[in-house]
Amino acid sequence: MFSQDVLVTNKTGLHARPASNFVKRSSTFLCDISISFKGKTINGKSMVGILAAGIVGGSTITINANGKDEKEAVLNLVELVENTVG
Repeated sequence: MFSQDVLVTNKTGLHARPASNFVKRSSTFLCDISISFKGKTINGKSMVGILAAGIVGGSTITINANGKDEKEAVLNLVELVENTVG
């Protein structure tokens, strides 16, 4: 398992378009991907799960991955979250 914390820089958080982009990018990896936020674990490949988590701008989330391409997935998704501003 590989994981990394990241600050959500998008002022609207992971809602609508940013969540959709996260799920699309997550789905390109073979490993299992999840987000840890406020003591909950959310499937990183589930649009409904991410939207339901209520991740707002300025929050810190942990992106976790487990599988063959776990490190590449986490680093790629951290970069996506860091560079999604709105």
